[in-house]
Formats: sequence, C-alpha cells, structure tokens
Amino acid sequence: MNLNPDYRLAREKMVRGQLIPRGIKDQLVINAMGKIPRDRFVEEALTGEAYNDHPLPIGHKQTISQPYMVALMTEALMLTGGEKVLEIGTGSGYQTAILSQLAQKVYTIERIRVLMVRARTILAELECNNVLFKAYDGTLGWQEFAPYDAIMVTAGAPKIPEPLLDQLAEGGRLVIPIGDRTSQDLKRITRKNGKYRQENLGGCRFVNLIGLHGWKE
Repeated sequence: MNLNPDYRLAREKMVRGQLIPRGIKDQLVINAMGKIPRDRFVEEALTGEAYNDHPLPIGHKQTISQPYMVALMTEALMLTGGEKVLEIGTGSGYQTAILSQLAQKVYTIERIRVLMVRARTILAELECNNVLFKAYDGTLGWQEFAPYDAIMVTAGAPKIPEPLLDQLAEGGRLVIPIGDRTSQDLKRITRKNGKYRQENLGGCRFVNLIGLHGWKE
C-alpha cells in the first residue's frame, strides 16, 4: 500500500482528536482508520481538508462522509475479520477500503458507474483485493452472494429496504440511516431467530438513497 508520508500525522491526529474522544473503542476500527489514506479518496483540490472533521463533496451530488461517521458506522457492524459484508453506496470508496480491512470479503454496490470505476481503481492501487464491485440499484441488494453477516447503507432511506432484510444472515447486523430527505437517525438492525431488533445510534445526515426501495430521483 503506497502511502504519502505527509499525511501520516494527519491520520494520527484524526484518530486521536476526532474518533477516540467521541467514544470509538474498537481497536480494529481505529487501526483501519489510522492506516487507510483518506487523502486518496477526495478531489485533488481538497486533499488538504481530507482529515478534517466534516464530509467533503466528491462530485455527482455525492459526498465522502465525516471520518467520525465512517468509524461509528463501521464499529456498529461489530466486525471481527471473518465476515462477508455488503455495502450499499460505494461513493468515493473510502468506507469500502475501511471495511476491506475488517472483513473477509466486501461486496459493494454503486448506482453511479463513474464513481464505482474510480473507487475500484483506487482500491486496486491500495491493494484492497477482497472487494467485489457492482454498478446497480443498491436497494435491491446483491442476491447472488447472500446472506451477509453485515450490511452497511451509506445513504439516507425513507424505510429499510425489504431485500436487504431478506439478505441479512441470522445474527447479522444492518446499519442504515432512516428518516426524511434532510435528516435521519442511524439504525442498527440485528436479525435473530428470524426477527429483527432495532437500535437507534443517533442523528445523522446523508445524501438520499435512490432506488426502487428508496427515494425516487
């Protein structure tokens, strides 16, 4: 993994200043956030802001999430290294890269093909070789490789897409922002004995989840 040494201290500062003080405790998540070069996933003009405490635009009306939100959502999946993970909304590919450090295999879906291609190129350069990409409607999931131990949705939805619930393995966790077009609550849904238990992890704000089981464009 070819890293720019100029940003190593910025990553350490991000972890120590933004993540740990806000309660991120999972050492695997902390290690991944300290390793993956966020500066590679933002537009060149914004690389100086890559490790700041806010989201950034990546084009096509999409964003790369605030570092803390990436860490929070990743921690909420409770990954230990052997899981099969489905990500809905590849976007910049940064969250995908973080997941690739914590899971055995990551399947990621992005409806905007140009973003998917760019993310795939960056992850290949970083030698994140356990990721499969698909340009598709993410609200339909990826039935071919179901069920998944964990599913992450990186866009706000009006409700939980039924196909994602169906593709969640027994004992699996689904993390998704649910709400209206301007603000959501981050929910964790756990499947146990065929039933779904829901937890509220707090308020958040994401771009809209577009698709058959999400918002219309």
